[in-house]
Amino acid sequence: MKRLRNPLFVPGGRPELLAKVARSVPDAVFVDLEDAVPPGEKDTARARVVEALDAGRPELPTLVRINPVDAPWHTADVAACASLIAAGSLDGVVLPKYSAVDQLATLRAALPPGAVVVAGLETGLGVADARDLLAARPEAAYFGAEDYALDIGARRTPGSREVLYARSHVVLCAKLAGVLVLDQAVVAVRDVKAYRRDAEEGRDLGYDGKICLHPDQVAIAAEVFAPSEAEIAHARAVIAAAADGVGVVDGAMVDAVHVRMAETVLARAGEDA
Repeated sequence: MKRLRNPLFVPGGRPELLAKVARSVPDAVFVDLEDAVPPGEKDTARARVVEALDAGRPELPTLVRINPVDAPWHTADVAACASLIAAGSLDGVVLPKYSAVDQLATLRAALPPGAVVVAGLETGLGVADARDLLAARPEAAYFGAEDYALDIGARRTPGSREVLYARSHVVLCAKLAGVLVLDQAVVAVRDVKAYRRDAEEGRDLGYDGKICLHPDQVAIAAEVFAPSEAEIAHARAVIAAAADGVGVVDGAMVDAVHVRMAETVLARAGEDA
């Protein structure tokens, strides 16, 4: 996946919402069979998701978040997703609570070739071992602050200081592995100001995009994780200056690291440096 700024989660118990997701124009849709479905409704939700996707999938990359490896519904989730992928009704799966490299290898072996896997780092062990886990190269990953805080006994606060180390560690390990990485969710889905503030913090840490739990969050993530016109113009000036052998742009020295930063900005904007 070349770009994943704002995937929108859809509850697995409400697959009828899949017909509406394209209106908010997310980069992908994640149908959630894990946190969004109560234990007593897992099998029913899975059957309804399969039926909905077989009847007609959204016209954008579509993945199903399955239940974690140690959950009793995991095997059935994987089998259902494998059939959907083979039929062209699904692109891949989201694996929550990824905490051992063999979990990814086993999942890949159970899915058709080319299936996309997005891995969630949201436990103490998963965060601690993030470098090895992401070196196994899932197509993308995300940091799950809520489950991580629960796992280590932290208290969630509006400023997220309690997860700053984990949030920073995951993005660092993802960049070392060359894996797209998504920032934490904001569960106050109606608080768009809080979402924008948190998204900007995630962008500044180095994240490529952010989980969206509500359609109102999708446009904000698209805006925050796309470079501004000023950033694009500055990047173009840096590239041009380097090509002409000029060492200064806007009064600042231009060297190799600034050229690479400019190339990254233009790549995020969809331009070829």
